[in-house]
Amino acid sequence: MSFRSYGTAVNLPRNPKSPAFVQNDGIPNGVNQLHVTPLYDILSRTFADVIIQPEPKKDEIGALVEMLKRNTFAQKTLIIADRGFESYNLIAHCLEKPNTDFLIRIKQSRSAMREVAKLPLCELDCDIGFTITTTQTNEDKKGGYIHLQVPKKSKAGSKTRRGRWDFPSPYPMKLRVCRFLLDNGEFETVATSLPRSFSLDDIKELYHLRWGIETAFRDWKYTLGLVNLHGKSDVFAEQEIYASLTAFNFASRVCNEVVARQPKNGVYAYKVNFKMAVMLCKEFLRTPRADSEKLLEEIARHTVPIRPNRQDERNLRAKGFYGFVYRAAA
Repeated sequence: MSFRSYGTAVNLPRNPKSPAFVQNDGIPNGVNQLHVTPLYDILSRTFADVIIQPEPKKDEIGALVEMLKRNTFAQKTLIIADRGFESYNLIAHCLEKPNTDFLIRIKQSRSAMREVAKLPLCELDCDIGFTITTTQTNEDKKGGYIHLQVPKKSKAGSKTRRGRWDFPSPYPMKLRVCRFLLDNGEFETVATSLPRSFSLDDIKELYHLRWGIETAFRDWKYTLGLVNLHGKSDVFAEQEIYASLTAFNFASRVCNEVVARQPKNGVYAYKVNFKMAVMLCKEFLRTPRADSEKLLEEIARHTVPIRPNRQDERNLRAKGFYGFVYRAAA
């Protein structure tokens, strides 16, 4: 199994009294947002778990740690995470979790982990070892241990997430660090616990799987209508998020049972059109005594070509909440 964790924000109706209200120099008028951190199964294309937090109190690392604690993996599982999840505490949780390996994108500049920053900036595949400590004794300094400044009195929150440590001190840690060259000429560095039976090319291919959650978020937020929520309160918004995730998983599991028709002499392979599949699944759930076999047949008729290695520059821009009175009636 391969799980990917990644966070996204969901816009809500403006309410300055809500804990989800965000206001800063970039958004002086303020907006309301909930931050969603899911655990996404790349292979089955379903969401296995999710944690929802107010955007001002978002803690993606803490959310992933919590999901690791409350889930049991019966088979070998790989956790893939992006650079925002780089954390000694998270890595230790993955190392201690049975049947769990990790593949986390890490920094490679001066702000990188101390032992990683010492490595040359070139393609490499090496093992590093170090010891984490939360104290600063003479023995710790003599041993060259990495000191983690853990707040003792302050409550856990977004400002303390980097310094959290849930394990004994000192704690020896070993990592495999892989650095490979991307097509654009830049280097990418990842830390992993995968054994040497996985080559550097295998690691690169596994990390490329992370894009599966990008397309899943697009389908979830736009195809399932999460961009325009219907509830005004945070509680109703959370209910709608859970409902949309359930609907997404239902449609994905149905699509997994469909065999997409392939043209005899086509240039591309074809897959199920997920947008049409969601619409047909909704109609299926609304129809009493609907035929499941007919649903699969109808979904199989709607396919789209798979165009690998497509690249397009992201057009990132802030998106607000569309007021209820400005929406067209469905």
